Amino acid sequence: MTAVPATRHRPGSDAQAAELARFSRLFYERGWMPGTSGNLSVRLPGEAADTALITASGRDKGDLTPRDMVAVHADTGEALHPGALRASAETSIHAAVYRTTQARAVIHVHSPYATVMACRTADRERLSTLELTRFELLKGLGLDAQERTAVPVFPNWPHVPRIADEVADHLGGADRCPPGLLIADHGITVWGSDLAQARNRLECFEAIFQLLAIGVD
Repeated sequence: MTAVPATRHRPGSDAQAAELARFSRLFYERGWMPGTSGNLSVRLPGEAADTALITASGRDKGDLTPRDMVAVHADTGEALHPGALRASAETSIHAAVYRTTQARAVIHVHSPYATVMACRTADRERLSTLELTRFELLKGLGLDAQERTAVPVFPNWPHVPRIADEVADHLGGADRCPPGLLIADHGITVWGSDLAQARNRLECFEAIFQLLAIGVD
């Protein structure tokens, strides 16, 4: 029997699921989501805003279709309709972002330069930060103070909910935080008002990290 996707009967879910598949393919083609790595989510509009769609676990990101999305509670990450598809293992991190920011879309990828900086700057036992200053591309992050920011870099704990708890604690208590974070050895997570804005911010981060990686300071 063919599984019925968990997105059924939620307003706006079909269009959002199609967008998630399209963006997944885009990032796969750029080499930022190789194989089954990475995950994307989007919060549904209007009366369905308590629900987020997230890419299913273990699926090749270049081949995703709208049926490969899982509906979860946006603030907790729990599946609405447990079934054959499992939500990404990092759903709890997406939920932490949704609980503590105004994000409507979250993107996690293993883009090369962000991953390089996540490896170089991480403290594997505690939260650290990566200071970014002066780059014109900082204006693309939607910051109040556009000349500098500090990107949080989290330890890559084997128990993902522990990472999510630390993300929620940091974002919930920070006066000013950029719309992105790094996890040691594990790439970047960014967010925005929709997938397009989150993608634009991701591209700005990756370009800045490329400059840092090649020694521009």
